[in-house]
Amino acid sequence: MSFTDKVRNKVEEIKGGAKEKYGDATDNEQLQAEGQVDQTEAHAKQAGEHVKDAGRDIKDAFNK
Repeated sequence: MSFTDKVRNKVEEIKGGAKEKYGDATDNEQLQAEGQVDQTEAHAKQAGEHVKDAGRDIKDAFNK
């Protein structure tokens, strides 16, 4: 996973968390839900990047 991808995913996760907390504070259920979706998407992207990294590690192990 490249550093920029990590940063991008983390920013999206933080943004989602802030959106969810703001929705909690203002009793805005739609904003809460959007924040949760943003966080879930960021986690899914991070998981995908980890799978790519693992695949590259396995490939590199076989090439040695």
